[in-house]
Amino acid sequence: MLVEPETNAKTYYPTLLENGFRRSGDQVYRPHCETCQACQSLRVSVKNFTKSRSQKRLINKNKALTVKMAKKAGEQYFELYQRYINQIHSDGPMFPTSKAQYDDFINSQWNDAVFIEIYDQAKLIAVSITDQMTSPKGKMWSAFYCFYDPDYPANSLGKFAVLSQLKLAIEHNIDDLYLGYYIESCQKMNYKTQFNPHQRFIDGEWKNFNR
Repeated sequence: MLVEPETNAKTYYPTLLENGFRRSGDQVYRPHCETCQACQSLRVSVKNFTKSRSQKRLINKNKALTVKMAKKAGEQYFELYQRYINQIHSDGPMFPTSKAQYDDFINSQWNDAVFIEIYDQAKLIAVSITDQMTSPKGKMWSAFYCFYDPDYPANSLGKFAVLSQLKLAIEHNIDDLYLGYYIESCQKMNYKTQFNPHQRFIDGEWKNFNR
């Protein structure tokens, strides 16, 4: 199911997000398989989030890194994105990537995003593109996409990026952080259940989990 930008997606996106949809470029979508519900939208209540021991250790391990927020995409992003796709997701549909594919994927005429950057001194090593919106139920962020330097495997930059988003979300009074789809059988996506407590959208409703 697709909702085109002509239908004023910016207005309806918060409601769609609350009903299991995601954004890709200008389009909003939700997987629909009659006999499968493996793709479950997952969100974290920012004020209720509690760091695990391993997450605290990861934060301490990366204490020399610097986290910044930008209002627009940097020119250096594409090179980092390209290296990430080529080395981490060479088995995925975005490989091989191109500047045109990258632009179509991250840009949107109607969406309001912030860019959370992680630096090792002056070197950019990770970017989390984060959609921001408001609904009658509160303020929400959606972790649209994260890409990082493949040369930093020991730093677990994907997980650290989510922890950085949650820290900034607290500072900006965000109610919920949406982490996209959780798929139990997919190792690259099932780490999201490590952020607790969280909710997953199953059978048309949000169900609570804490593990």
